[in-house]
Order: sequence, then C-alpha cells, then structure tokens
Amino acid sequence: MPQSISPLTADAVDLTDMDLFTEAAAPWRMFDVLRRTSPVHWQPEPAPNKGFWAVTRHADIVAVLKDPGTFTSEKFVTLEEVEDDSVIAARSSMLEIDGLRHTALRRLLQHRFTHRAIAGYADLVRDLTVRTLDNALAEGTSFDFVSKISAEFPIQVLARMMDVPEGDTHKFVDWGNRIIAAGDSDYSDGHGENASGDGHRNLPFGSPASLELFQYGRSLAAKRRANAGTDLVSLLVNGVPVDGVPLSGTEFDNYFLLLVLAGNETTRHTISHAMLALMQNPEQLERLRADFSLMPDAVEEFLRWASPVYYFRRTATRAAEIGGTPIQAGDKVAVWFASGNRDESVFDAPYRFDVGRQNNDHLAFGKSGPHFCLGSALARLELKIMFEELLQRISGARLIGPVRRVRSNLVNGIKELPVEVTPASGG
Repeated sequence: MPQSISPLTADAVDLTDMDLFTEAAAPWRMFDVLRRTSPVHWQPEPAPNKGFWAVTRHADIVAVLKDPGTFTSEKFVTLEEVEDDSVIAARSSMLEIDGLRHTALRRLLQHRFTHRAIAGYADLVRDLTVRTLDNALAEGTSFDFVSKISAEFPIQVLARMMDVPEGDTHKFVDWGNRIIAAGDSDYSDGHGENASGDGHRNLPFGSPASLELFQYGRSLAAKRRANAGTDLVSLLVNGVPVDGVPLSGTEFDNYFLLLVLAGNETTRHTISHAMLALMQNPEQLERLRADFSLMPDAVEEFLRWASPVYYFRRTATRAAEIGGTPIQAGDKVAVWFASGNRDESVFDAPYRFDVGRQNNDHLAFGKSGPHFCLGSALARLELKIMFEELLQRISGARLIGPVRRVRSNLVNGIKELPVEVTPASGG
C-alpha cells in the first residue's frame, strides 16, 4: 500500500471514529499524517470524555512504555474515563496494575510462557494446526478463513493449556468478540462503546459478557482448587503470588478473563492479516513456500504488518514531555502501536510486506517496559507452525468476497475473510 497522498490534515484526523477503522486505508492515512506533522497530537473526544494525546512515532511510544512511573496503566488501557476508585479496582486486570503487585501477578504464570516452556508445546500446537487445517479443507477449497482457521486455532491451543473441554472453546470466541468488539453491531450486547452508565460499570470493558466468562472461570476454579494440576487454571487458583498476598476473587476473575482474551485475540487477528497480505503479495507467498528458513523473519513481519492491537492508553502521573510536547498530570496518553509499526524512520519501505525483512523492531507486543506481552513466545510458535503447515498444503489463494473488518479502534481485527485456496500438487 502506498503512503497517503490525501490532503488530510492533522486537525481533520479523528481516531475516535470507529467507522473509519472498518476501512482498509483510513487508519494508516491518519497515522501517516500524524507522524509527519503532529506526532504527539491532542485528539478531542465526544463528551463525557475529555480528549487524549495520540503518540504515533516509534521512539516516543517506546519512551512512554518504558516509564510506568510517569505514564501509568492504573486508570485503564482503553480510552474510557473512570474516576471512581471502586470501579477501577473492580475492573483492573494485570494490564491495569503497575509496580510490585503487577510483578507478583505476572510471575504466577510467567514460567509457563518462557521460550523453553513454550517449546514444549510444539507437538501439541502442530497437532492442533493439522487438525484445524484438515477440518477447514475437508469442506472444500472455498471457505471463510477467519471462522475456519484464524478464530478456531489459537483458542484450541489455549483450551489445552487451561484444560478446558474441547466443546466449550466456541464460547471463548463468542465471549471475546462480545467483550473486545462491543462497538461492532455484529458482536454488541447492546451496551455500545461506553457502558459506564448502563449498570455494567464494574465489568471489564463494561461488557455484560464478562459475567458469563467470570462464571465459567469460577466453575473451573472450584473443581481445581487444592489439586495438584499443572494447567493454567490450577496454577492460578492454587498459586500464591511472590508478594505473599493471595489472589482475591476479583483478581482471579480478571486474570482468567485476560488469559482468554489475550490468548486468542493477538494470534487470531495476526493470522488473518498475514493470510490477506500473502494473497495480496503472491510473490511473497511463493518466496516463503520455497524457503521455510525465512519463517522466523516472516513471523515478525506478520506481527508488524498486522498490528493486532491499535493502541493502549496510559495516564500521566505528573507533568512531563513526550517528544518535546508538554503533558499535564492526569492527561490520557494513547500509544498507537500500529502507527509505530509503519514509522519510516525505523522501517525501510514500511508499506512493503517483506517476509525476509531484517532487524524488525516492531511493537506488536509492546516493547520493553513491565507490560511486554506475556504470551509473545506462544504467539510466535503458533504463527510459525500454522504457516509452515498451511503453505505445505496450498500453492496459492485468492479472495472471493469482501474483507469485513471489526468496528474498533482498539483491535485491528478481520471478522470475515472469504478465500479460495489452490491445493499444492500432491497435497
């Protein structure tokens, strides 16, 4: 995709208009303009919100992420403004906690997500990949790639790690859609983008679907409590954080919800965007099919290209500067990972999809700082194995219908990707 040639100006950018995020080019045009002309940009918002600083350059994003003392996560990572401390406490997951408690909660499961630990899941991931592809291709060469592969595969992996019955995985996909993509009418429970006044203020993302997920997690916890299981739920419910303070019921609820959402969303949407990019760049698909030694580099390019999370928000704890722009205490600061992943000062030809790209310093998992994605090694393994297996089975693919994107400025998601694949000879 070429860089924007539109006469769009920074003052005309509206990062709060979710309809723009259903268009293929619109978000990138806005990011391009801001990086060039207003890299730390004040974005007004509709009432009752007050506006936020949009940070769009790679270096500035990294600086914010590395300084949680100045830019805290403790007033949420989305743009919703909540001043009620009781609501904040009820809804905070590990994403919205800083300091020693965040470290203690993270360490409860961190050992299960190290590179060495994740390598032990390689056979399981490959088996689930093969089964997912077998099922998708058994119905023919034309299908919706999202429902048959992207959404199906990562949740199956997570379900095994959590020891969840296979028949329940579709519930996780549904809950994730309804919680994360509440601004999309295909998924919404009717509470819209800002639910702070509709009776669900204490629920993550203001979504009533959180209650259903909580109830499911609590039922698992009740069965696993005081056992010697090694699944993620057993470790979570029976473990004691290193600070010696046991998880409260609310902390368990929110941790469980975060595992379900984070364990699915990033990989799911990256798989979809990677497949779309390979179809739009068939020479890159053939290049990768011909040389699987490129796969580690390709995975990093998939992540950069997809940018599955558009932004996370921080809140300034004190007066500061970002890129020379003064920020006041209490200001919201949104770091736009997707924009950083197209920063011309970091990436050569950032709108060129290149499966052999070197020194790929992308921000798909955040970068540095205490909130770097816990599941990054698992996501990389899933992406590597999925495309190794897929590209052995197909020699090409093409779109056979419109690409439908999630109406969200938080999640860069594709909800429908109708494809027709060409089976590889002998496959």
